[in-house]
Amino acid sequence: MTPIAKWPTIKSSWMLLGFSALTIEVSALYFQYGMGLEPCIMCIYQRVAMMGIMLSGFITAIAPGMMAVRIVGYIGWGVSAVWGMMIAIEHVSIQTETDPFVFTTCEIVPKFPSWLQLHEWFPAIFEARGDCGDVNWQLLGYSMPQWMIVVFAGFVLGLVVVLGTRIIKERTL
Repeated sequence: MTPIAKWPTIKSSWMLLGFSALTIEVSALYFQYGMGLEPCIMCIYQRVAMMGIMLSGFITAIAPGMMAVRIVGYIGWGVSAVWGMMIAIEHVSIQTETDPFVFTTCEIVPKFPSWLQLHEWFPAIFEARGDCGDVNWQLLGYSMPQWMIVVFAGFVLGLVVVLGTRIIKERTL
């Protein structure tokens, strides 16, 4: 069995996934409260996607030896990473729109399901106060959502490599 094919059955692998997403969440809160960069609605949706990856890692770490638990972890990881990447791509398109006749705006209040009103329960984390079109921070010439595309693509690639190796080498999930 190759080491990568074994990773999904090891608790520390899932904990690493969870802690890597938690690190990004803490970084986002530093940008918000330490640097004064207010998150927009697209940023909030990306936070939710990152929390999905984080929860997938931590929950699956409880019983990584059980295939049903791993499947739930894979699904949560994949859905969250792909959704986050799609939101980040849309966010970049809002920031880079150059046509003066196209008005790209985003909502102010998140569209969470009625049973999951995160912006009301935890406004310090999920309340959107910024404008999606503003580019307030850059690193190496790339804006925050451009870097988030890279981050989410890394999570997607990680899932593809781990799951693909597991299926090819072990013929199982």
